[in-house]
Amino acid sequence: MSHDHSHGHDHDHAHDHDGRDGSAAPTGPVDWREHGVKVIRGDQLDTNTAQTPGMNRAAAINAARVGAQKIWAGTVTIHPNAKTGAHHHGALESVIYVVRGHARMRWGEHLEFTAEAGPGDFIFVPPWVPHQEINASTDDPLECVLVRSDNEAVVVNLNIDAVEQPESVYWVDPIHRHPDEG
Repeated sequence: MSHDHSHGHDHDHAHDHDGRDGSAAPTGPVDWREHGVKVIRGDQLDTNTAQTPGMNRAAAINAARVGAQKIWAGTVTIHPNAKTGAHHHGALESVIYVVRGHARMRWGEHLEFTAEAGPGDFIFVPPWVPHQEINASTDDPLECVLVRSDNEAVVVNLNIDAVEQPESVYWVDPIHRHPDEG
């Protein structure tokens, strides 16, 4: 008995549908070893990215490292008392997971709302929300995992008189520019 299909499986019936994100399922044989699941070890994050006084950042998941098209993920360590200016990230959604330390978030048209988060907490920042991130501790670094819904960096700095004025040390990462850089 001979098969005309590789592995005796008909690839024409079940795998031609579009995924929920609109991307087509692969056609033809795929080398899943090369194009499958990837584990990025904590000691293998890519620190070969612009670094900023007051913080250390490292990319784990992006287009360059693993071919990610729709998400970015990495770690960020924010030095004590660091904070951003007011900004939003356009259509992007962001998730911040606090590993160590104490985060304070301010948001709203005048940054009038506030919430705090500690280790094990997740923070969700919806699209277009004006906000400010703050390391609420004056003594301990804030260590977070950051995930966003696109591999493109989008930041729109806003002219809001922040309730908590950024000081000499800013929280800056690939989507949080230093205010002096416009």
